[in-house]
Amino acid sequence: MSAQAKYSVVIPMYNEEAVIQETYRRLKKVMGTLQEAYELIFVNDGSRDQSAEIIKDYSCWDDTVKLIDFSRNFGHQIAITAGMDYASGEAIIIIDADLQDPPELILSMIDKWKEGFEVVYAKRVKRNGETLFKKWSASMFYRVLRASTDINIPVDTGDFRLMDRKVVEQMKRLPEKNRFVRGLVSWVGFRQTAVEYERDERLAGETKYPLKRMIKLSLDGIMSFSYKPLKLAGYAGITLSILGFIYLLYVLYLALFTGATSKGWPSLIGIMLLFDGFVLIMLGVLGEYIGRIYDETKGRPLYIVNEVHGIQQEEQLPAEHTIKA
Repeated sequence: MSAQAKYSVVIPMYNEEAVIQETYRRLKKVMGTLQEAYELIFVNDGSRDQSAEIIKDYSCWDDTVKLIDFSRNFGHQIAITAGMDYASGEAIIIIDADLQDPPELILSMIDKWKEGFEVVYAKRVKRNGETLFKKWSASMFYRVLRASTDINIPVDTGDFRLMDRKVVEQMKRLPEKNRFVRGLVSWVGFRQTAVEYERDERLAGETKYPLKRMIKLSLDGIMSFSYKPLKLAGYAGITLSILGFIYLLYVLYLALFTGATSKGWPSLIGIMLLFDGFVLIMLGVLGEYIGRIYDETKGRPLYIVNEVHGIQQEEQLPAEHTIKA
């Protein structure tokens, strides 16, 4: 691994064959204007297409190109973590391979970094090419996350950001298995600022964050930085208990003072369903937290590297993060 790189650009990729050559071209054009040493670290997260082979070819004749090839798909957040583990630059930039985040914004991030900011994140002011549901759900997620945690996680931001070397060194010390990188970056602190931009439509291919993965990421974000869902469940339980007690008093009043008996098999069933549903929801919330505790106790590495290309000498990597196949 070159120790001379000033900038390390980490590019996680999963089945990006249709766009990866254009991504490489635009990144080379942007980084070439800096007249300073840099490296492009592509992390292949178990792609089933030719993405890895394309980057492997580039690494044979372009010494700025590095490839980390996973043994299987470990997930986007883990791919970002691997790139940071291997990066040698003074500043580390994370950008997805799909070109929805414009590489040209990296220059503005670097300007902010040179002003003294240790974290520069890209804030979306407009999301082009996305459905109304995706825009609404993303907006709701960030606001629920902010309300649920004591950490100031900026709204309308993704993983597109620049981090100083000392920030990345602190990130390497965090052993979470269910990782939410943008939340961890906020947690470690340091001087942070934003650069605004309009997110572009995908140049080609399909989104790698369908609804199922978006829900998983949302749960990782909320449950990694907050136990408020547990407290909220407790408050809801107290509220439902009070309402149930009031309803019981109402039934006793009818029976003792009006001679009427509750006809309420439907209402009784409705109340039972309400309470049973609440109990099942609570069990689900507890299960999510317990499952994460279980993941942490297993002690497995975050990822397994099948092979690397363009990296001559590996630095000491966090032992809890990786093993080589």
